[in-house]
Amino acid sequence: MVKSTCNYYGGKTNGLSQSIASNELRFEQKQNFFQCSKVLSSANTASFSGPPGSRMKRFRRHGQESQRDRLKQELFQFNKTVEHGFPHQPSALGYSPSLQLLAIGTRSGAIKLYGAPGVEFMGLHDENAAVTQVHFLPHQVELVTLLDDNSLHMWTLRAHKGLSELLEIGRFTLTGPPGAPPSVTRVTAVLAHSSGELLLLGTEGGHVFIVEVPGFRELEERNISLDQVASSVPDDYIGRRNLEHVEALQENPVHPNQVVIGYGRGLMVIWDLEKQSAIQHIPATQQLESVWWTEDGDYLLSSHSDGSYCRWMVSGVDVNEEEEKSDIPYGHFPCKAISKIIQLPTEEGPPFLLFSGGMPRASYGDRHSITVIHSKTHVALDFTSRIIDFFAIRGGPQHTGDPSALVVLVEEELVVIDLQTEGWPVIQTPYLVPLHSSAITCSHHVSAIPLKLWERVLAAGDLQSTHYSKKPWPITGGQNLAPDPPQRDLLLTGHEDGTVRFWDASGVCLYPMYKLSTAGVFHTDADPNDNMNQGTEGEWPPFRKVGCFDPYSDDPRLGVQKIHLCKYSGYLTVAGTAGQILVLELNDEAAEQTVEAKVVDLLQGQEGFRWKGHTQLDVREEPVLFPPGFQPFALVQCQPPAVVTALTLHSEWKLVAFGTSHGFGLYDYQQKNNVLIKCTLNPSDQLAMEGPLSRVKSIKKSLRQSFRRIRRSRVSLRKHHVNNTNKLQEANARLEAELAEMELAPVQRKIEARSSDDSFTGLVRTIYFADTFLSDSSHNSPSLWAGTNGGCVFAYMLRLPPVEHRAEEPVTAQPAKEIQLMHRAPVVGIVIMDGHGAPLPEPLEVAHDLARSPDMHGSHHLLVISEEQFKVFTLPKVSAKMKLKLTAVDGSRVRRVGVSWFGSSRSEDYGESGLVVLTNQGDVHVVSLPNVKMQVHYPCVRREDVSGIASCVFTKHGQGFYLISPSEFERFSVSTRCLVEPRCLVEVPLHSSNQRRPQPDGASSAHRNASQDREDAESAARRVMEHALLNDEKVLQEIQKSLEGDQTSILENNVNSAVA
Repeated sequence: MVKSTCNYYGGKTNGLSQSIASNELRFEQKQNFFQCSKVLSSANTASFSGPPGSRMKRFRRHGQESQRDRLKQELFQFNKTVEHGFPHQPSALGYSPSLQLLAIGTRSGAIKLYGAPGVEFMGLHDENAAVTQVHFLPHQVELVTLLDDNSLHMWTLRAHKGLSELLEIGRFTLTGPPGAPPSVTRVTAVLAHSSGELLLLGTEGGHVFIVEVPGFRELEERNISLDQVASSVPDDYIGRRNLEHVEALQENPVHPNQVVIGYGRGLMVIWDLEKQSAIQHIPATQQLESVWWTEDGDYLLSSHSDGSYCRWMVSGVDVNEEEEKSDIPYGHFPCKAISKIIQLPTEEGPPFLLFSGGMPRASYGDRHSITVIHSKTHVALDFTSRIIDFFAIRGGPQHTGDPSALVVLVEEELVVIDLQTEGWPVIQTPYLVPLHSSAITCSHHVSAIPLKLWERVLAAGDLQSTHYSKKPWPITGGQNLAPDPPQRDLLLTGHEDGTVRFWDASGVCLYPMYKLSTAGVFHTDADPNDNMNQGTEGEWPPFRKVGCFDPYSDDPRLGVQKIHLCKYSGYLTVAGTAGQILVLELNDEAAEQTVEAKVVDLLQGQEGFRWKGHTQLDVREEPVLFPPGFQPFALVQCQPPAVVTALTLHSEWKLVAFGTSHGFGLYDYQQKNNVLIKCTLNPSDQLAMEGPLSRVKSIKKSLRQSFRRIRRSRVSLRKHHVNNTNKLQEANARLEAELAEMELAPVQRKIEARSSDDSFTGLVRTIYFADTFLSDSSHNSPSLWAGTNGGCVFAYMLRLPPVEHRAEEPVTAQPAKEIQLMHRAPVVGIVIMDGHGAPLPEPLEVAHDLARSPDMHGSHHLLVISEEQFKVFTLPKVSAKMKLKLTAVDGSRVRRVGVSWFGSSRSEDYGESGLVVLTNQGDVHVVSLPNVKMQVHYPCVRREDVSGIASCVFTKHGQGFYLISPSEFERFSVSTRCLVEPRCLVEVPLHSSNQRRPQPDGASSAHRNASQDREDAESAARRVMEHALLNDEKVLQEIQKSLEGDQTSILENNVNSAVA
């Protein structure tokens, strides 16, 4: 299956939804390869209780239903649009100098292309096999991939409606003679010839097969067999060793008819493709790793398994072994292999020599390094993960100038080195940034950032990027045709090392803006003098640390668990693993200050509980110098120091609310006082006292108990095996009788009420601020709402002093309401709607004229979202008004929820608010507000991908992000209006028509010129025809008609001749 970055991964609906949609809606659903836009039935599935036929008769209203269905199509549409971050488990790298495109293959069979920022393509092989090699055809828009199942695949960038698509157009597998072992055709080396018409495939058996592309036609008469090569090798060499597999294939840059074939044992043979004979033999004695032909065609460089490389003159005369002169850059002790070597000339001065590996095995065998040598400068670039491949980008219009950048793909990131600036600094990558440089622990999305805050965050980030090169991004292929983002969006990710990273999520590229570190507030195990970025003076090898991937955390307690940013005031609150809550404000200047901790005892003196988890972090007592950016000024420390599970901030009231597995609290960060502390711990919540870092023992204990129960049950089964059948039949009969007595709706399931003895019932799942009616229907007041894992909702009325006395008079909180859901399912969300049924606006949103004032005249409604259902209560009486069951209908449970605005694609003025819900089945549902009716649902995440479901975050405009791997976010949209996807075009290089197969040496110049003119004319005509075929549907139809007419005339002629 072929997939493009623009709207890939089609979805499937379940059978029930499909039948309802087909029987009730009666509209034609369109589904194509790149887009999943199925609109499902809105009719109230949860309330249907009769058979399908009766449902249709009772509820079908043609006019209303069809109008609502059309409106749904204008509001909702599901698309997976783009993948942000670094590809998981990369396995191959390719580059096209003419297209200026980079290609990365992965172990899962994906192929991704990148050019200028915003130019991205994605394809996926049908085979579940790793991509081992990627090669662009020179000066063309095709590329070839080799998989580890030995299959070759041809891909092309084809224009369609003004945009390019990545499509697979062919596949090929070498077939050997009957009875031949698989090694004969097992491909180990690939060379895309500069003619653009040939592929040379070296195999494990030592043969070289020549294949014509793009049609994958094997040219058997031109194949280079091992016997042909062996017959020309001197007897004394061939008698001592086997040639082994083909390790490398390289083309002569000056004479394209000459290629060098490098064999595993060290022998290199220069072969003439036209004369089909060997020109020169180079008998290296060491195991061969790679070969490089210098640009002038006079020398070959070979690198070997002992950490050495050799330089050989190409003279057409066989070389003796005595002439072998090897250089071991990091000898004299045994060294690791140099896996790849390249040498690039400069216009003035010595060439650049670059190679990977070659380090002393005993001392530095675990280092991942690439050495760059130029003149007297010698640097060993030290990476933190395994090197996959590398290449150099050259300047000049024909890409033959001085090397300008070194591009290195390592297992966890892409690093680009500026080779033209002194010191060879790193160039900041606009995409492929390793999101997992420290493991992601949480995320938070903020839409429509004000310009002033955006510029201040960018300015703080620029001060952190002074060590990067000032050179522009060197990979510039393709054209980004996507419109400018309509607004500025931020994605904040919390990490295991206590950092919060700010990303520009407005467009296709997830660009890093700023990094906040919270570790400076605390004492950690890190040594401040431990600087790994630079080697000491005179150190050999001359290591220099590069790259930003650093997965090691100084202290796991630093991990960020919750983030909340107020985009209007610039206040930020960050909560961590050890119960720490930091409140920060944006400052454009560096400041030295002390952060004092305010302790909150959530147990409230309850006896019988003893915390067995980790200790709290030690706060620095001395002043700390904080750089420009977000600086902490208040710290709340929960006791016990458990993970913070809920967090929110109200910048207008200057309050922060937080919750853990033991309770919740309210903190006034203006006066730096605690306002409210509430313990929600249940007497049976013993697990809540153990903490996440001490549960391993209890897990082991429960496993042991489980195995004991299994063993006991097996023993009892053997004892009572005779009576099993009768007992089973009796149990089934009893169960059927009980079910017959229950008057359950056919589409509903019986959901067992959860016991109050379940563990973690006191864990606070959600916390919410609202200005609403709690005491009576005529006086609104600030309030705080908290929902727990045991289905309990607490509401507190807040009294805020007047603005002029806000700094002196205390904020008070008093309990107002308490709701216990009958089914005791965890409360995952709370929303209060105003008199018009609209969700209440964010703090300061109305003050900045970005939202209308909420309606305070009509009655407000409270929506409580549990894992199993959505329930609406009236305020202030808190009486149940309506509900929508989810678990009882399809067995799924709510995992993530958010409020979004869906604008119509047809009318700019129309839109609706709705709840976006992700379930444990991986489905995305949209529920209407305020009447809580199911609108649409789509499959989004694999149900087995638990971490992906847990990482999902929704935006305010119907989009979402979730982790598809530790290093990649998948972006999706449920809105027809708000869609961020790549829209790009890659054109065929202009000079590709002149890049033809070279003529034999004996061809006359007149014949060569005539052939060249004819080929140029044919190529121009072919380009015109291709353009017409790809871009003009009318021309395509005319050609189709003419072809059909030709076939008809041929058939008539055949019939007439047969009759005659």
